[in-house]
Amino acid sequence: MQKITTFLTFNDQAEEAANLYTSVFKNSKIVNVSRYAKGGNMPAGMAMTVTFDLDGQKFTALNGGPHFTFSEGISLSVDCQNQEEVDYFWEKLSEGGEPGPCGWLKDKFGVSWQIVPSALTKLLQDKDPEKAKRVMQAMLKMSKIDIATLEQA
Repeated sequence: MQKITTFLTFNDQAEEAANLYTSVFKNSKIVNVSRYAKGGNMPAGMAMTVTFDLDGQKFTALNGGPHFTFSEGISLSVDCQNQEEVDYFWEKLSEGGEPGPCGWLKDKFGVSWQIVPSALTKLLQDKDPEKAKRVMQAMLKMSKIDIATLEQA
């Protein structure tokens, strides 16, 4: 059993976000939706909490109202095995959102994501410190990470 669950609090888009995320990641599903009753903090019938799995990782989304917002102080990191995965996750998660620097983006709900190829970590840890420095400098100029450009550095 997973000990720690990521809990995301939205204004009123928890169910929409969970549906998007489960459509983007393979082996993902909505596990449970509980709804607000009449007289609750939100309209009756609106999702209160949505429990969902993203490729084996459990998450809970809550519709908590407009006073809850996301910041870059926390992000969800996606480990990508190749450029095809980087491109796929970047396209799907940035649609309607904002691309950021160095593989970071905000989705249309304001949730921050890092789309990180595993090659980046390997290249940044190269035994040649000058090569690792060139890789870092190349990455700092990127929005979406381009593995071939990093390898050329």
